[in-house]
Amino acid sequence: MLQIDDHPLRFKVANELHTRPFPIMEAPCTAAFIALKQKGDAATRDPAQEFAHLVELLDRHGAPHPQPNATHYYGEIGKNWLKWEQHTEFVTYTVFNDGLDPRPFEDAVFSSFPSDWLANAPGERVTSVSLRIETTDDRDRISQRIKDWFVPESLAVSSVLDDAAVVAADFRIDPMGHQRFAIFPTGQTGGRRLGRIVQRLCEIETYKAMSMLGFSHAQSMGEQLNTLDRQLTDLMGNMRSSDADAETTLHALLGIASELETLSAQGSFRFGATGAYSAIVSQRIAALREERFRGRQSFAEFMMRRYEPAMRTVKSTELRLDALSSRSIRAANLLRTRVDVERSAQNQALLTSMDRRSDQQLQLQRTVEGLSVVAISYYAVSLVAYLLYPMGDVVGLSKGMMTALITLPVVALVWLMLRRIQRHTIKG
Repeated sequence: MLQIDDHPLRFKVANELHTRPFPIMEAPCTAAFIALKQKGDAATRDPAQEFAHLVELLDRHGAPHPQPNATHYYGEIGKNWLKWEQHTEFVTYTVFNDGLDPRPFEDAVFSSFPSDWLANAPGERVTSVSLRIETTDDRDRISQRIKDWFVPESLAVSSVLDDAAVVAADFRIDPMGHQRFAIFPTGQTGGRRLGRIVQRLCEIETYKAMSMLGFSHAQSMGEQLNTLDRQLTDLMGNMRSSDADAETTLHALLGIASELETLSAQGSFRFGATGAYSAIVSQRIAALREERFRGRQSFAEFMMRRYEPAMRTVKSTELRLDALSSRSIRAANLLRTRVDVERSAQNQALLTSMDRRSDQQLQLQRTVEGLSVVAISYYAVSLVAYLLYPMGDVVGLSKGMMTALITLPVVALVWLMLRRIQRHTIKG
């Protein structure tokens, strides 16, 4: 034995590939399948409630419990076998019962699910399937059974897995509230192969139903997207008008962008899950290796005609939502640029106006300074004249002559004094 340290997850990841084995079934038999989904998305789901609901069913039948936090279970409940699986969004129950009911699809196998137990389920039914498995190689008998049990308009029939069995379904809900699947294996088909066929058919129906939830979500979103598309188109048209208020238009665009982002957040998980589920449906149908049965449409043809257009609608809605979000963001960016340019022009005009006002104030200041020189000089000349009038009598000069002689020097002195004060003020 090699002496080497194992990665802590080695055994876990290796065993994960073997955790959900196909059931082993022996024809003739019947099976009941039901898928339950809690309200909301996977983020709000409580797996513990689903596990507790399984334990309650096992207790009613006196069956052993699985390991805590188990995501799958396979064991006996009474006379039947139960296969339980927990998935990302939903949980499935499959009950297998040996033998056939006297009346086809009479719902007897569903009695393993008590009514009060179903009523208290932590979730809602996404789909339920009643399966009838009869061993026969008689193609005429198979054709008659199919004619009696299914609606011909939506009937899909195929020979699968190299003629191991003929499978049929019309994907309609019968009066008992279930989808119907009929499987006619040949006498050479083993229990393991039959179990794989049943498992794949149940998965096709389950993932088809889950992906159609995305289609319903896309349909409900369509009218809102149409409204937002019209509003966005109108706003982008108004952007070309010079009379439109850019600020108001920008707020309206941001409101539309916010609504689109909300829709994108609400639909991102559902659209992503729908894409994954539809891919699984296609893979499971391909794994059946279908061959045409007496000119009937195959499961792949049914999906191509009815199912795939719905999935394309979901994808187109997702792309449309992304395109509208991108358009709103681009329009908002363009309008924001326009608003910035307009604000820059307004700021430039304001600066120009401020420059003109500064020039006017400077001119006014200079005018006031000139007037202040005159006013100060007038009073200064008067004071100096009063001081020198007595000397005028001595030297023989009249008052007028004395005033005339001192006016210019006084004015010059006042002007120099004011200029010096101005220079000191500017330097300070």
